[in-house]
Amino acid sequence: MRTLVESNNVSFAYQNSTEPALQDISLRIRPGECVLFCGRSGCGKTTFSRLLNGLAPMFYPGELTGSCTVSDLLAGSAAIEQYVPLVGSVFQNPKTQYFNVDTTAELAFPCENSGMPPTAIRQRVQEVVAQFHLEALMDRSVFKISGGEKQRVAFAAACMLGPKLLVLDEPTSNLDAGAIRQLHDMIAAMKQVGMTIVLAEHRLAWVQDVVDRYFFFEAGQLTAVWTAADFAALPETTLQNAGLRARDLTACREKLRQKTTMQCTGVPILEVQNLTLGYHRRNLIRALPDMSFAAGEIVGLMGHNGIGKSTLAKTLCGLMEPLGGQILWEGKTANARTRLHKSFLVMQDVNYQLFSDSVREEILLGAAHPKLVDTVMQALGLNGLADRHPMSLSGGQKQRVVVAAAMLSDKPLILLDEPTSGLDRGNMEQVGRLLQQLKTQGKTIVVITHDEELAADWCDRIIALQD
Repeated sequence: MRTLVESNNVSFAYQNSTEPALQDISLRIRPGECVLFCGRSGCGKTTFSRLLNGLAPMFYPGELTGSCTVSDLLAGSAAIEQYVPLVGSVFQNPKTQYFNVDTTAELAFPCENSGMPPTAIRQRVQEVVAQFHLEALMDRSVFKISGGEKQRVAFAAACMLGPKLLVLDEPTSNLDAGAIRQLHDMIAAMKQVGMTIVLAEHRLAWVQDVVDRYFFFEAGQLTAVWTAADFAALPETTLQNAGLRARDLTACREKLRQKTTMQCTGVPILEVQNLTLGYHRRNLIRALPDMSFAAGEIVGLMGHNGIGKSTLAKTLCGLMEPLGGQILWEGKTANARTRLHKSFLVMQDVNYQLFSDSVREEILLGAAHPKLVDTVMQALGLNGLADRHPMSLSGGQKQRVVVAAAMLSDKPLILLDEPTSGLDRGNMEQVGRLLQQLKTQGKTIVVITHDEELAADWCDRIIALQD
């Protein structure tokens, strides 16, 4: 049968790494197929996707053996610019692929870079904006849109040249349920017109009806390939043992509905009253509801992309001042300095928070309880990475490093912005268990998340922000 992607006995080790990221991978993907790479965080999904778009070993140097071809392009031999019209890519962190500071120019850039005439570029931008319903995001600064909105723009930019293959690395990691439904419909439409789609993804429930085959990676090896029917028939225990997420979120959503309330039931330690927040007075989050938080509770903060969850987190921890209203700590007005002293924020993009030359040093920065570092690293699956440079880790591993640093701090308020973005089931549950440990210590934990499994199973209460 015809193949678009063919891999024969591929192994790959990153430069200066003692362990191979991929070992003896052989697979074939047919034109028009939608396939999903699944497996635990750090299992090799992202590395293999980099062979498909030419980034490895050209941009990510390392030793490659075997052969991996996309159409007629051979990884390691073809120039990276040859992949541009053939393969569209959306990375786990979409900001790493931006070239412009406004959204419209970002969409136009692939066409400009390919030498299309201005009239054709404008027409193509209009077509893609209409196809993906991005009208409200056009002519916006990329610095003033949410993480999920950045991902939607990056997705549209990847489709501007009409590639044969679309490679998506954790495309739903920062998307709300509505945006995920939109992404699902876009993928279904592209599959219908014959585009080949490769997804490297932990969330499984949203995409089951469009995936043809599942490739399961484990420790750099391809250990199982399932058809859609075979995957649907797998027992739930098999998914759990493999570190895979749930296929059905119906029960999770019912739990979330029952847990939703703005006010804590105990004595509040942190209160938000009549708050107005934003970056400038033309872009306000108006009439934010009053809310309260008690010591020793885990509160999930949910809502659609761009509603203001991350802005609220930055305001609560003192990185921003509110434009109106007040924030109280133990009944007294808390200024930015007070809030900074009492809080630890794990950012959505943890690359902003990695400073040290090793994982252990990074976790120990600001640690109030350094003797517990080995315990926390073991619990988060980081014990074998102590001497690695943090920037050499996968996205999920970086996230766990910063979460570990938060666990060792002595701050009474811990805010986590999408802490399970890019994490498999096992690591998500590990984060949940550590949140419970913080709860027993009397910490106030606020978790900004689109992860319905985390929120339903590990949060005590949900605050749902709405327009």
